Amino acid sequence: MSGFVEKPEPIEVPGLVHLHTGKVRDLYQNEAGDLVMVASDRMSAYDWVLPTEIPDKGRVLTQLSLWWFDQLADLVPNHVLSTDVPAGAPADWAGRTLVCKSLQMVPVEAVARGYLTGSGLVEYNASRTVCGLALPEGLVDGSELPAPIFTPATKAAVGEHDENVSYEEVARQVGADTAARLRQATLSVYSRGRDIARERGIILADTKFEFGFEGETLVLADEVLTPDSSRFWPADQWQPGRAQPSYDKQFVRDWLTSPASGWDRKSEQPPPPLPQEVVDATRAKYVEAYERLTGTSWS
Repeated sequence: MSGFVEKPEPIEVPGLVHLHTGKVRDLYQNEAGDLVMVASDRMSAYDWVLPTEIPDKGRVLTQLSLWWFDQLADLVPNHVLSTDVPAGAPADWAGRTLVCKSLQMVPVEAVARGYLTGSGLVEYNASRTVCGLALPEGLVDGSELPAPIFTPATKAAVGEHDENVSYEEVARQVGADTAARLRQATLSVYSRGRDIARERGIILADTKFEFGFEGETLVLADEVLTPDSSRFWPADQWQPGRAQPSYDKQFVRDWLTSPASGWDRKSEQPPPPLPQEVVDATRAKYVEAYERLTGTSWS
């Protein structure tokens, strides 16, 4: 069992219909049929949405996604129509709201990996493959791959694990043409993001994207290249053969699995609230990632 420690009640806004509450985002539809996506400060770890929020997290994710959409605009169109806060919405929605096109979403997590870690490392250690793709011998945690690979996953409900699948399975589910376009777009966007991050002293180890169709056009949706959807490592501390320092929720994961939390991950009990020092350190990492990538200070 996992999911929300306590699922929030959706905020009612005139002219908006609440569609979905996700781990981080709340999704609404306006009277024009567009989607209104609001990024909260909720934090998830180990398939639980935690009881403690990280201040500014939703704004950092939203503003960083907007910056990346600009960097990627010549490669693939995106779903953003505006950042206008709907009339009658809470003032707190400013900076964390995107009005987006309503797309026919592809039900696949489009994952790109340039380095070996996480679930890819687990599979590699067992079979020398990741999502069925054969990799060379001798790789370790944090190794750079010979070339980036497309390693898709099926999308899971809140509280469930996404499941890595083969390219052939994606082609079976969505068709060979869509699978090929998904792979090409994923690797193209990852490669651009990797190169931009590298110039700023950051390694983009892996990331996941979501795509949808507007007619026949494949469109980049949701968030893009944020600390929630990607593994960012400081390049000057990269050392294959161990877990890497990262710009993400690692402080949260480390505390939850430490004796200090008193939480047993294997139990069905929800995780406890986060201490203030973990909240502060996590917020600082998200802000640092934003500042290093964009070259602008967070205010």
